[in-house]
Amino acid sequence: MEPLVDTLIEDPRWEALDLEVLAEQAARAALAGVGLSSAGFEISLLGCEDKRIAELNADFRGKPQPTNVLSWPSAERGAGVDGNAPLRPKPGPEGMPAELGDIAIAFETCEREAAAQGKAMKDHVLHLLVHGTLHLLGFDHVRDRDATLMEGTEARVLAAMGIANPYEQGPEDQR
Repeated sequence: MEPLVDTLIEDPRWEALDLEVLAEQAARAALAGVGLSSAGFEISLLGCEDKRIAELNADFRGKPQPTNVLSWPSAERGAGVDGNAPLRPKPGPEGMPAELGDIAIAFETCEREAAAQGKAMKDHVLHLLVHGTLHLLGFDHVRDRDATLMEGTEARVLAAMGIANPYEQGPEDQR
């Protein structure tokens, strides 16, 4: 089976977390969660630090601060109508996978968020990689019904991976 995710690790802390393995799991689960096979697709992933993702965030979004994950779809796949499913990408032929796009993920921000939320770093990273992959597939959370669709899809994909719904409030969040 050919890898779905081409991973470049700039920050060696990602190696200890097995980012390449987590990325494959998350991307394959996200594609399966929307009824797509991973065959015929490719994603590029950058495992970096906060400084690098802040530069990318400034360059591409005009926000010069670190963020957890960024994604750049290779094509516009978003639905024209709020809440409708995004356009489905077509796989490439054998040996020439269709590029879904690029994802960058920042170590320090992920580590900080996981600690603040009382989550295992691995689970948080899997969530963010599923989230980024869904963005590559045309999902978004700017409009209300689109956000509901994306969050529901994320929750289903994560549940299939044995990870709790990150959008549900636990008893400690209801205080």
